[in-house]
Amino acid sequence: MSEQQLQGHQLLIYTDGAARGNPGPGGYGVVLLWGQQRKELSAGYRLTTNNRMELLAVIVALESLTKKNIPLTIYTDSQYIVNAVEKKWLDNWIRTDFKGGKKNKDLWTRYYQLTRHYKPRFVWVKGHADNALNNRCDELATAAADGKHLLIDEGYERSLNV
Repeated sequence: MSEQQLQGHQLLIYTDGAARGNPGPGGYGVVLLWGQQRKELSAGYRLTTNNRMELLAVIVALESLTKKNIPLTIYTDSQYIVNAVEKKWLDNWIRTDFKGGKKNKDLWTRYYQLTRHYKPRFVWVKGHADNALNNRCDELATAAADGKHLLIDEGYERSLNV
């Protein structure tokens, strides 16, 4: 798309994460919408948590983008993510190097680096309700968690050996 075509468009991203057992096998699901274009992403992990998968969905969505500094809105059913970003909790966690045992430092740091190129607006949606795209993300996330050839959430598994 040309720069002129980009104007007036906004990328919409829907994300969800799931874990069976929390911790347990988990996965994330993402739906990206740009005008009439739609892309779905998902992956499963052998041992992780729901919050990690919720956050990884956002990260993977942003990392999949080829254009920087475009307007985008991320819809998630994770109040953990919405509050951490919109209420500026993350800024404090970064400033204090995650003191007090704040979890998921590896993923939050990865997300924070992405905010140099993207300033997403987060919108909370009720999970397992009437939002078809959030429900699709949930289907992708749970199918990934239940799949074969699960990946290793190295950040989570490394934290277990502390």
